[in-house]
Amino acid sequence: MHRTATIRMAAILGLTGLLTPASAQQRAADLGSLLLQTPSVRAAVEFAKTDELRTIDDQVKLCEVEAPPFQEAKRAELYASMFRDAGLRNVRIDAEGNVIGERPGASARPNVVLSAHLDTVFPRGTNVKVRRDGYVLRGPGVGDDCRGLADVLAVARALNKAAVSTPGTITFVGTVGEEGLGDLRGVKRLFNETLKDRIDRFVSIDGEGLGVTHIAIGSARFRVTFKGPGGHSFGSFGVVNPIHALGRAMARIADFQVPGSSRTTFNVGRIGGGTSINAISSDAWMEVDLRSGDTAALRTLEKQFRQAVNDAVAQENARWNSSALTVSIETVGMRPAGRLPTSAPIVQTAISVSKALNLPLPFSEGSTDANLPLSLGIPAVTIDAGGRGSGAHTENETFDATDAWKGTQRALLLTVALAQP
Repeated sequence: MHRTATIRMAAILGLTGLLTPASAQQRAADLGSLLLQTPSVRAAVEFAKTDELRTIDDQVKLCEVEAPPFQEAKRAELYASMFRDAGLRNVRIDAEGNVIGERPGASARPNVVLSAHLDTVFPRGTNVKVRRDGYVLRGPGVGDDCRGLADVLAVARALNKAAVSTPGTITFVGTVGEEGLGDLRGVKRLFNETLKDRIDRFVSIDGEGLGVTHIAIGSARFRVTFKGPGGHSFGSFGVVNPIHALGRAMARIADFQVPGSSRTTFNVGRIGGGTSINAISSDAWMEVDLRSGDTAALRTLEKQFRQAVNDAVAQENARWNSSALTVSIETVGMRPAGRLPTSAPIVQTAISVSKALNLPLPFSEGSTDANLPLSLGIPAVTIDAGGRGSGAHTENETFDATDAWKGTQRALLLTVALAQP
């Protein structure tokens, strides 16, 4: 930052005189502690702690509204009303189902998005009642990402309570389609249409603890369908069998070797097909998830996967001297990989904020809404929501909210820091 811009920021914060040319060079490292010297920011951070019981209530209230994949509308409507209650402006739900609310700053830019995702992995009809045992909460999605949603609300509430002014604008968002086959449809709509070219920095709250994710794990997801003529298991014996071909492909995938230089994974997550034990199936299918933080490694893995599928078809056809077995590979999800070095300004700002609050800062990698902006070259990180959790993506998910307010405080201070010029 140029010195004139630094002085302008200091004037807005009421800190004129505290900055020198030497300290301006250390802005990223010192910004968190610098912001805590302003009375309004300090008051907001303290309010985030005292408001924790309400944050927990919000977490439970949101979690007890179903939000299955592609069916998040009911929770979105509730979240929009909670945005309005928190004092946000221009609250709306976009065409994809994302909930958006604004807290204008002195200027429209920089525009910082603080986000969490509305959807869960659980189908409609799942018992979403949250069970409480003191600060321990149990229920599907209670941590992932109901706590993130509650933190986003808590930050908005605290900023308004303490009347914090920011040079830039903060946009609060609840996205759809982060989980499963949602394929980041919510955040894709946000960047490609709803807020296209209007997002300068992006923070996603997702997960428990106090970590920061600056490496985005890319993923490629496929639905593979094998088809054949089918027939009676005895009378039509010798007809190509789609389920057998599926088994051949799965065996090959299970034997893949992945590079040791980057974490690269593969998984056959679901399979299906057939009509009866005494029938040769006419179709069989599987869903496959490939992941890596290295784009080149992911492409290599995808090539291996496609070869394994095609080889399985060739082998099954050759086994019965046939050409009747066919296969289709449908891409059902594509998350781009991306990464920032720890020297990147947004990461340095996260470090600064954590130090100012005397919090640990473990770094991690993951697949979240932040993948999309990172792939577009927009500074983005995902931060944990605080607390401790276990059993994510199971109906026995647990969130221990003891001291979870520390995550809320960190989210608040980071958001204010990123709303500086």
